Amino acid sequence: MVESWSFLDTVESNFRPLVVIELAKGTKEETIQWLTKRIVDKKADGGAQLLIKPLVTENGVENIYLVGASHLRLLLGAETVGLVKECSDNSMRAFTYSSRKTFKHFADDNHDFLTMAECQYIIKHELENLRAKDEKMIPGYPQAKLYPGKSIVRRLLTSGILVQIFPLHDREELKKLSHSWYGRVKVGYQPLDDVRCYFGETIALYFGFLEYFTFALIPMAVIGIPYYVFAWEDYDKYVMFATFNLLWSTVILEVWKRICAILTYRWGTLLMKRQFEEPRPGFHGVLGINPVTGREEPVYSSIKRQLRIYLVSLPFVCLCLYFSLYVMMIYFDLEQWALDYHKENESNFSNLMLYVPSIIYAIVIEIMNRIYRYAAEFLTSWENHRLESSYQNHLILKVLVFNFLNCFASLFYIAFVLFDMKLLRQSLATLLITSQILNQFAESLLPYWLQKRYNRRMKKSMCSKKTDTDLSLAEQVNMEKEMGTYLGTFDDYLELFLQFGYVSLFSCVYPLAAVFAVLNNITEIYSDALKMCRVYKRPFSEPTANIGVWQLAFETMSVISVVTNCILIGMSPQVDALFPDSKMDLVLTVALVEHLLLAIKFIMAFVIPDKPRDIQMKLAKLEFESLEALKQQVRAFQMQLHFLLIHH
Repeated sequence: MVESWSFLDTVESNFRPLVVIELAKGTKEETIQWLTKRIVDKKADGGAQLLIKPLVTENGVENIYLVGASHLRLLLGAETVGLVKECSDNSMRAFTYSSRKTFKHFADDNHDFLTMAECQYIIKHELENLRAKDEKMIPGYPQAKLYPGKSIVRRLLTSGILVQIFPLHDREELKKLSHSWYGRVKVGYQPLDDVRCYFGETIALYFGFLEYFTFALIPMAVIGIPYYVFAWEDYDKYVMFATFNLLWSTVILEVWKRICAILTYRWGTLLMKRQFEEPRPGFHGVLGINPVTGREEPVYSSIKRQLRIYLVSLPFVCLCLYFSLYVMMIYFDLEQWALDYHKENESNFSNLMLYVPSIIYAIVIEIMNRIYRYAAEFLTSWENHRLESSYQNHLILKVLVFNFLNCFASLFYIAFVLFDMKLLRQSLATLLITSQILNQFAESLLPYWLQKRYNRRMKKSMCSKKTDTDLSLAEQVNMEKEMGTYLGTFDDYLELFLQFGYVSLFSCVYPLAAVFAVLNNITEIYSDALKMCRVYKRPFSEPTANIGVWQLAFETMSVISVVTNCILIGMSPQVDALFPDSKMDLVLTVALVEHLLLAIKFIMAFVIPDKPRDIQMKLAKLEFESLEALKQQVRAFQMQLHFLLIHH
């Protein structure tokens, strides 16, 4: 590295605010001075070596601070976090300051070499890595204990001194992105590269998956429409549709892995080295020594955690599952009541009443899912997982198990206990359409309306005052700090996961499921883009190389769909007629076909490479060059050592 951290200035005339820090009202002055000093201090002194200044309004200085960094500081930070950029020879390599001239579009005066999202990610990384040295507590707050190596920002958050940290929007860039993304209705691909540059790889990858999944649903929808029109009551013909469903659910997930590799290689995250994971903010325990890092940090017994999981969390989840099944049986009682009412009256009103139990049940399912989500978050937090990845995996497992049973148990019961295909079709259609309408309203329309109302009030109050350029920034910060916080892609992927279940598990009974899914996803793309740009605060960029545990969740659902569709095929009159004498032969044949299809599915997954050939070659070439460079370094060191020994 040509430049060392000590040469960095902490003052820059052209200050560009990138991140906002909001402290609690009444925060003590000594705390503010200590925190700002630690942020500005040089790296050698344990600081972050960033730029910070208070937000000045006409009411004076509030407890809001703007954080930025010099261009050199950001470049050195890019090397620290391991950002991967494109070189002049079109290869992708980890950025190093010493070899900066070899990277495409780099120039000392080009401040756009790093995207704003990357700059904000670097600042977040540096702030989170501000660690206590010899402080025993946060100045001014004796109850907020510190120990060497403890993350200062995390302690401030858990102590309530720090309200929030969020990245600022770039209003001009956001306006351009909004126009090209959702500002006009068009038939075409999303500007995923622009989304990635503005919001980061995690969100861009979600929108990429949403777009891909929507296109992947089109063949199912195209086949489903004529099937719906010409073979509505002819259950014999759903054998072909179910067979196509099995192949479709396998192929689309394997092809997605390849598309995901193409996108993440282009964005550089496929090559990024995994950062060492720090303890999550909510983790607590007795102070001890981490055997890996050698630093002091809280230590919590894994036995205690396992006891909490198996003696409290697991029984609670089972109790919730039982309650979900109890509600399901109430739904079937309502279905029976509606059917009896229709038989007695035989009117248009009684015909409509047949759909009322399913609609009520769909609404109850959504309410139960949301209540359970809060309970699952509380329980998973109480289990006290050390790492964020472990916390997320346990939370996702809890939520997926409950949501799967809550949403699909009634459909399994109708299909394989009641054997009522007409009721299955009606329930599937009602659950799918009602859940889509409720999700669109709860996740996009309602937050957008509330945010628009707040923005209108803010603009009125600002217009009544004298404004200048400084107040313009203050107005932006004050508007953004009141916006909702985007909690990540969890709920978005969960919605797609359940939709995939509706389409793949039973769509042969209701072929229009894929059609409604396509229509929903088209509106979902626009509504999700709208809420990202207009409803929520800008989230920090998070580099990622894939969709994580959700890939496994979708693949598990596709395996279950093989089983359900095979059983549905075996239940069809067409197949049943082939085994008039022995039902055991039918069961054995269905089981054999199911095992054969699963074998074909796993063979296809093995045969279709996860990465395209050209990307495999590029990765292999990069690995070879890295090994060669390491060998040269070893040889150079050996020669120096040999030279010193000779002269000694």
